[in-house]
Amino acid sequence: MPTPTFTDLALAAYCPRKLYYRYREPDRSPPPEVEPVNQLAFRYPDLLDPGGPDPLAEAPIAVPPTEYRATLGRVRARIDAWDDLARPPAREVYLEGRQCRGVAHKVLERPLAPSIVSPGRPPTAGVWRPQAVRAVAAAKALAWERETPVERAFVEYPAHGVVREVRLTTRRKAAYRLALRTVRSIDGPPPRLHDEAKCGDCEYRAECGVRTQTLRSLLG
Repeated sequence: MPTPTFTDLALAAYCPRKLYYRYREPDRSPPPEVEPVNQLAFRYPDLLDPGGPDPLAEAPIAVPPTEYRATLGRVRARIDAWDDLARPPAREVYLEGRQCRGVAHKVLERPLAPSIVSPGRPPTAGVWRPQAVRAVAAAKALAWERETPVERAFVEYPAHGVVREVRLTTRRKAAYRLALRTVRSIDGPPPRLHDEAKCGDCEYRAECGVRTQTLRSLLG
């Protein structure tokens, strides 16, 4: 079996059955609308302090410009790696680790850490479990390549101006190992989750055969 990617591990943590269907897709590239959002993560200085017309007026952000700039300003004040996040020493870096491989959107040097960019919305606190698994995978691959410990990673939500630190805690490392075992064990469709929150908008819902309740069915 090929070495799993960071995305494989994140999908395994989210829904193993979705990963099974994704494996069968001839084209696994992200939707085209993702790239403009991800590119915001490389424009933080300009978005915070524009020298001319406000770039947020036309940017694909998910909150009002004043809220966005205030949130990003708090990130700049709070995170000690801001300089590398704002002007990354390396971007779109392919990492080949002992157990997994994939692309880190940024690699920071002070201290050494990968950063993963997500086009979606952040949770109220922390990061979503699949993204934590992906961040840990990137950190482990980076540590393997550099032959030095990597104790943290970052997940960025540029549509919201949010950046979250991910420490490689024992619990997060355990979630990563579980995802790795899940990926390696897939040789057919895993059991259905029957999770309304995950299944309702899944692009493989019809193929999977999972039933989700509509408002009409709930009301009888």
